[in-house]
Amino acid sequence: MSSEIKELLEPVNKIAQAAGERIMEVYATDFEVVQKEDKSPLTQADMAAHETIVSGLQKITPDWPILSEESATIPYSERENWQRYWLVDPLDGTREFVKRNGEFTVNIALIDEQKPILGVVYVPVTGVIYFAAVGAGAFKGLPGQSPTPIKVRSCPKDRLTVVGSRSHGGEYLQKFVEGLETDVKLVSFGSSLKMCLVAEGEVDVYPRFGPTSEWDTAAAQCVVEQAGGYLTDMQLQRLRYNAKKSLLNPHFLVFGDANKDWLRYVGLAVSS
Repeated sequence: MSSEIKELLEPVNKIAQAAGERIMEVYATDFEVVQKEDKSPLTQADMAAHETIVSGLQKITPDWPILSEESATIPYSERENWQRYWLVDPLDGTREFVKRNGEFTVNIALIDEQKPILGVVYVPVTGVIYFAAVGAGAFKGLPGQSPTPIKVRSCPKDRLTVVGSRSHGGEYLQKFVEGLETDVKLVSFGSSLKMCLVAEGEVDVYPRFGPTSEWDTAAAQCVVEQAGGYLTDMQLQRLRYNAKKSLLNPHFLVFGDANKDWLRYVGLAVSS
């Protein structure tokens, strides 16, 4: 299986980059923003990227289902029988896109038996790409350069770097930081970039005490795990996909160093 999956990385990277080009075409215009039923924003870029990705994936794997944020109405009675399928967020960080701060990504994951086995996270504004597959490792590519392997880091003794959501902070995050009992540098980012920062060893932990959906985390989870890290729920159980009717994730943690007692710090954050 692993050689078959590795061979998919290059074409999926190209699909993500093509979607990024469509996103940037819209980014350069005076685009319109509408609200979806859950009050989250939607733009022409979301749909353009969705169409590009679905078309590209259907060409390379015509028999595998695709679940995208923009086609999330597929009922669980149909989804629950899927063993292997693509899970896509065509534009992760639409709020950041609307703010024009550049912190948005294209996320494409391949799920097999509820686990992400391939993940691609592409940053349209910078051209940076993170990608990973089981058996292949995790990599970061910069425009015009060969991709380089990435890995998580052990927690420094004197200072922890914590990343939080730029659009979804909250009191639990603040309590988590206060409970770490060490000097803390808190940085804010949008989209799945936060998870990728853990994967490349720039950040120690990303605690998420807020709503996300499965397409928000799957691609980056593969990158994190293949870089030696973890993406878990607040009981330190690995996040799984398509295991229930709801597509909402529980609150979760992303970290590189399993020797830290993260469970204790989560408990301090939510105890009062």
